[in-house]
Amino acid sequence: MISKMIHRSMYGVAFGSIVTFIALTFLMVFNINLPVSQIWLYMLASFFIGIYYGLASFIFELEAWSPLKKTVVHYSLSITVFFIWALSLHWVPFNWKAIVLTIIGFTLIYVLYWFGYTLYYKRVESSLNDTLQKHK
Repeated sequence: MISKMIHRSMYGVAFGSIVTFIALTFLMVFNINLPVSQIWLYMLASFFIGIYYGLASFIFELEAWSPLKKTVVHYSLSITVFFIWALSLHWVPFNWKAIVLTIIGFTLIYVLYWFGYTLYYKRVESSLNDTLQKHK
């Protein structure tokens, strides 16, 4: 179990690194200069958010919970963790308009990922069923 947690955490760090690279590319393209300490802090935050997402995937392995409960709990925890970092680091300004827009954006991205994973696992299920039917 520990090795699985470390493995998923490393996937989270890798994903956080990709997001950080995209953000740094954006800063470079638009010639925005930030102090190294601020970039370091933002990168650290993206690592922690990535680690959270890597570990939070265990929620979807709980067999006793319904898919709806897993999704609601994962979404609720994810938006909470994101906002703790985003508001404390001023990624999102502390005003109602920015917070509402961020919630909408976060939810849209979450829904896109959810549909993507759902379609992927439906295809895997279909492929497995086809393979089982051929081997009968």
